[in-house]
This record gives sequence, C-alpha cells and structure tokens, in this order.
Amino acid sequence: MTLLKTVYEKDLYPEIADASQSEYGRDCLALASEKLGRGEIDRRSFVRLAAMLGALPLVAKGSAAHAAGPKEIVVVNWGGDSRPAYAKSFGDPFEAATGIKVAQDGTGPLPSKVRAMVQSGKVVWDLLDFDASKALVLDADGLLEPIDYTIVDKNKVYPGWAYRAGVAFYIYSCVLCFDSSKFPGAKPNSWADFWDVKKFPGQRAMRKTPEGQIEACMMAAGRSTKDVYPIDLELAVAKVRELKGNLIAWNTGSQSQDVLRNGEVTMCNLWHSRAASLFKESNGKFNWTWNQGLMNVDVWAVPKNNPAGREAAMKLIAFTQDPSRQVELLKILGNGPVNPAAAALVPEDVKRFDPTQPEHRAVQAELNADWWNAPSGKGDKTNDTLAREMWLDVLSA
Repeated sequence: MTLLKTVYEKDLYPEIADASQSEYGRDCLALASEKLGRGEIDRRSFVRLAAMLGALPLVAKGSAAHAAGPKEIVVVNWGGDSRPAYAKSFGDPFEAATGIKVAQDGTGPLPSKVRAMVQSGKVVWDLLDFDASKALVLDADGLLEPIDYTIVDKNKVYPGWAYRAGVAFYIYSCVLCFDSSKFPGAKPNSWADFWDVKKFPGQRAMRKTPEGQIEACMMAAGRSTKDVYPIDLELAVAKVRELKGNLIAWNTGSQSQDVLRNGEVTMCNLWHSRAASLFKESNGKFNWTWNQGLMNVDVWAVPKNNPAGREAAMKLIAFTQDPSRQVELLKILGNGPVNPAAAALVPEDVKRFDPTQPEHRAVQAELNADWWNAPSGKGDKTNDTLAREMWLDVLSA
C-alpha cells in the first residue's frame, strides 16, 4: 500500500508526456485497497473471487514444447491489489496449464521506461497494462509488437478497441456524479445541467487533467455523444471559464469522492468506479448518470523484443479474454468487461455498475485515442500535449 500511495499521489504535471499514464488503472488499485481497509471486502474473498474467473481455451502444446518455450512472462502494472487479483484470475491458471510462470512488476509501465528498454536492447517486460493512447504513441515509434490476431480474438473485444499494437483489457467511464440530497426535485442528467448553476446550484469539480473533461465541455456546448470529436480546444477552454466561479479541480480518485462527501461540491466529473463506491456507501445519496459518460480503455501491449517472445505474450493476452473472468473483475475492481459476451453474464444486482451494459453504452461517448495523438497543427505538439497545456492554464488562471 505504501508503494501504491507513493506512485499514485505523485505530482503528475512536470512530465506532460506521461501525465495521463493509466490513471484509471492506478485508481482501481487504490479503490480496491480502500475497500479492503474499510472491511468491505477481505483479501481472501478478493483473491477467491478472482480465482473463480473461468479458464480460457489454450493453444494445445505438448510438454516438450513447454520445455522448449519461455519459463516466465513478466507483466508490468501499478502493483497494489491488482497483483493477487491478476495472479489468481489468470497468472496461476496460465502457469498450471502451460508451465510458464507469470511474474508481476508493480513499478508502473511508464512510456519513458518502455522507450529506454527497447532502444537500449535491455527489455525486461513482456506485457504492458496501460493506457490506449500511450500504446498508439509507442507503436508509431516502432517500440511495440503488433498484436497477433490469429491468437488474440478480435471478436472478444468491442469494435474500435483492438488496435494494431494494443488490445483492450477493461473499460471505464467518466461520469457526472451528484449529491441527490441537494436536488430534491429534478436531478442533473447532462453536462448542460452540470453547467447550469441556476437550476442546479452549487460548486462543481473536474479533474486536473483533460481526458474525459474536455469531452464533457463539448457535450455541454451542444455536441452529441457521436459528434464529440474533433475537440475544439478553444471552445473547451471557454466553457471552463464559464464555470470558474463554481469550479474546483481534483487530482486523485479519492479526492474526487471527498469533495462530494464533505459537501464542498454538489456535482463532480469522476470515474464510474468512484461514483459506484459513493453510491454504495451512502445508500444512494450520491448517484450518477450514464448519460453523456465517456468510455475509455486500458490495453495489453507487448514491447519489441520482449524476453519471453511475442507468441507467449499473445497467448497470455488471449487467456484474459474469457467473459466470465472479466465479469468477476467487474465485481471486484469495477472494471467493465471488454468482451461483448460478458454483458449477458453480469448478475442483475451488478448491471447498474457496468459501463458496458447495452443501455449504458448507448448513451455514452467513446474516447478517441487517435484524436489525442494526432498533430495539433501548432508546432510539433500533438493534441494531447496542447490540450494538457491549455487545460492546466485555464484551471490555474
């Protein structure tokens, strides 16, 4: 927990290029740790549930082939409670079935580290669990292996999230969460409502980095969920200025909850897992709407010349695609399944917390990683770099 806290709460801004690196992934781990600390789940139950994620079909190999293959696959993530969950859900079963050990490095898959490893020829990681936009950047620089879709099944990923060198692992959403006790009548249900401080009075909170925030600005300005991109950054900044007298910014997932708990704000743009946690602990006082949420994914990616070999890494990715395994991760960590077949397996009492249920997907937008990594037209800056600079500037003004 100490390592997780240090990694998660570090200042994100000095290195803009890494500022958005798998923030939701880290927050999932922090949230799980908080639940354990409050006694909402115990560690034994946590790993037991993960272990119940059904087995995936493996490419049949003889024992001689196992002996000739790699002995270990190293997965890099953000550590914390993902380690026992990942071990029980796919690491231990994969080792039992193939003889290949799955080791975990919890120091975090920062793009700068991946770049240094590949360029120096000293790669120690086999599988990266990180943000989709970073996979696009590293792939463009020739640092990642293409996903082998003869092993990994594209049909087990929602359309649009199977990239050339990264394939979605789980889905999460940025949503509008509100304190229902402050609104005894009509409840806020759109980003236009978030901006309407007369009809829905009170302070608002948005994240200190722009993903999921500038998209909300576009929808508040009248864009539909299907027409969010391309982002008009000047318009996004103008929308933030409209709210400056009623707006504060949060940095960590726990802060996004605290500003609602302590009454500092009446509404917040935050991750759905945090909204769900607030809903449960408050018996529905804090609620959220899926309407105009923004879905995003973290992906599996494989660095060039990984020690275990490309094929072994692809087989492990395929091993994580089973829908029943993904449903159990939803129950434990709040991560939405990426396999379309999983939606029908989600228990009735869990569906309201699943961003991928058909009725929830239908009213949400999807983050466009290609736009974030495209040239901005201003010098050599990408949209990602420019958006971060402009967002920080307007929040700091």
